[in-house]
Amino acid sequence: MVDPEQRRRDVVDAVFRVVARGGIQQATLRNVAAEAGLAVGSVRHYFASHRELLMAAAREMVRRVDVRVAAQRERRHPGDDPYLVAQEVAGQFLPLDAARADETAVWLDFLAAARTDPALGEIAAELHDGLRDVAGRLLHRLGVDDPVAAEHLAALLDGLALGATLHPDRMSQDTIRAVLHRHLTQLPGAAYESEHPDV
Repeated sequence: MVDPEQRRRDVVDAVFRVVARGGIQQATLRNVAAEAGLAVGSVRHYFASHRELLMAAAREMVRRVDVRVAAQRERRHPGDDPYLVAQEVAGQFLPLDAARADETAVWLDFLAAARTDPALGEIAAELHDGLRDVAGRLLHRLGVDDPVAAEHLAALLDGLALGATLHPDRMSQDTIRAVLHRHLTQLPGAAYESEHPDV
């Protein structure tokens, strides 16, 4: 018996693969169905339209980031180096492994579409605000309570994600980590000084 929720997840995963490989313009119902190994009619059974399919994929993107950030929070222990914690949590928004690299590429395509699609724009705004909320919480943990500093960190993450996606040969994962580490350990007003090297 087919599990409807699993089938929906399989179709959304197929959207990610198609978009990561060829861009959002390639995420037609026909191409997604072929990627998922299904007939177009089967995809329509779960998603009534192409737009509904893209909306589901965008929401899944937000969910995945939320799950990873929550998992990082659950792994915290008293005495953990707050700078390393901040790096790990912030890293959930960056292309630091193959899965996150694909997600970032997909998300950037969705952002471009969100400029002219109000519904996608709402989801993009949700992730935009969520990133800034996380940035503010991380900085608070470092003794910095400054909305401008939170915006600065969020903008840095946005820029690193974009640069690494467009120029992966020029911005390695080590470079991303080093830039993030440098930013966090040189925050003005931070109450904690890390003795850890770049990671």
